Amino acid sequence: MRALVGLTASALLLGSPVQALAEPSASKETLDKLGDAESQLASVQAKLDEIAAHYQQLAKAQDETLSQIEQTQAEIESKQAEIESKQAELKAKRAVLSERVSASYKTRGNDALALLLSSASFEDLISNAYYLDAMNQRDHDAIAEVQKIERELDREKSELEGKKSELEDLRDKQAQQLAAAQADQAQVQTVLDSASAEVKDLMAQRDAEIMAAAQAEAEKKRLDALAHANVTPPPAPTGGAGQGVDGLSGAQSRVLNSCNSTPCPGASLCAAWVSNVFQNAGLGSVSGNANDMYSRWCTSSNKDSLKVGMIVAVSTYTKTTAGRTYGHVGIYVGNNQIMESIGYIHLNDLNSWIAYYGDTVTPRWGWANGIDLSTRG
Repeated sequence: MRALVGLTASALLLGSPVQALAEPSASKETLDKLGDAESQLASVQAKLDEIAAHYQQLAKAQDETLSQIEQTQAEIESKQAEIESKQAELKAKRAVLSERVSASYKTRGNDALALLLSSASFEDLISNAYYLDAMNQRDHDAIAEVQKIERELDREKSELEGKKSELEDLRDKQAQQLAAAQADQAQVQTVLDSASAEVKDLMAQRDAEIMAAAQAEAEKKRLDALAHANVTPPPAPTGGAGQGVDGLSGAQSRVLNSCNSTPCPGASLCAAWVSNVFQNAGLGSVSGNANDMYSRWCTSSNKDSLKVGMIVAVSTYTKTTAGRTYGHVGIYVGNNQIMESIGYIHLNDLNSWIAYYGDTVTPRWGWANGIDLSTRG
């Protein structure tokens, strides 16, 4: 229950309704729904993790295939270079042989005949004849050997190209598997986002119920304490209801948007948040603590006069030491709701806010810095 822990911590610092109360809780229905939603969220997250692990395995397998294709292509290129080298060698040997045959033809074999006739003896004749045969045989053998190597290299290259083709087919199949895994991942992610949103909504509902229970209990205790102490509570604000969110001026709309986008500046900094909101809305800062803002600008306690963009404050309240000293301040955002910083940004019901914080002085409201935002664009 991290949210509840955070709520309690904020209460200790800011005087939130959780302060000193006996563990206010949300309804059983909300808690049961939240438990079911969190269980579903965990299940979907586990499924997403499983798909992610499978996708990672597929990606690794594809990477290995790509590496094998790359290596095979390098081997093909190497074999091609060897083939081209042997083809050049074969071409050179054939050229030599062709030149020798051509020269022999031109001399009509006179060179060979001259070599044989120059033999001094029968033994020389046999030797010279053997030399001529051996030379011719060597040329033919060399050409045959190069042709054999060339054929072997062609065979090896053909095998490598077949292997590459198979690897490319495997790569395409793996790409399809990866695409399918990505589709599954996207589908489960959609379910996860929906489950996460449901959990978030239920947590907000739970926290709101806890806050409401705490405020109700705090108000009961406050009234009991006043009754026992025979102390008269301050006058309650009068009138019906504050302004809604229709027909706002430009300045009011900017303040409303700024309320929704300005983050909490930290614990016990409700006035700093109010100042940041107005500054972010382009209306300048509002100086002072909550009690300063109360005494300077908050002059009305009639709900009928409450407008969007007004600050709502008390100069003191009894729940905390800081509250007794500095009070508390928020901004009216329409439809009887107040937005405030209590360690986090909180949207509170106007009547609940008045009941909780108005235990010592009457909550009042007015235009910060005396600027009527309802007339400004």
